[in-house]
Amino acid sequence: MTETPGRRRAPGMNAQDRREMIVAAALPLLVEHGSAVTTLQIAKAAGIGEATVFRAFADKDELLDACVSAALRNDLVLAELDAVPLDQPLAARLTEAAATLHAYLDRMGAVIGALHGSGRRGERRGPADNSATGGRAAAVERTRQAVIRLLEPDRAALRLPVEQLAALFLGILMGRRGEHGGAETPVETLVDVFLHGVVDPASDAT
Repeated sequence: MTETPGRRRAPGMNAQDRREMIVAAALPLLVEHGSAVTTLQIAKAAGIGEATVFRAFADKDELLDACVSAALRNDLVLAELDAVPLDQPLAARLTEAAATLHAYLDRMGAVIGALHGSGRRGERRGPADNSATGGRAAAVERTRQAVIRLLEPDRAALRLPVEQLAALFLGILMGRRGEHGGAETPVETLVDVFLHGVVDPASDAT
């Protein structure tokens, strides 16, 4: 394979940065094409020659594995959650968090779903490699801690410990992805139900 004339060689970019750039270009193509996406399509989207893809990754499978790992990473989401101002009302804090987490889940689900739908089942891992499980558990815990931070300023006004409420809040968001039929419940509604319950205060229901 040779470099396509006119393609840039990303001067000054180290190997890790080049891999991340290629993965970023590949992710939207995976959502559209699944594992049928070609390295040539990815190279064009990244603005590089196809040979550069194979200098960064041993083969297409290694590139797809890197894309799955990138879809599962929640570093950027955690940074966004950490940036939510604590001087906002609790409802505003949680609504912002819910919107951020929902966007992340949508992106992750789109990539994984596209790959599974085209016949690929996750990353290639050795039988003794349990890094994915540990990584997911750590990511879930870091996300829970980020939600705890958002609840903490109102701890004294809440009926349950913030640690328990953070788990409940994340459970509601995850359940939203499993809704059947119709449009998904808006995050504002979910936050309102989470904070105030399902009973209309104007009704006599208990």
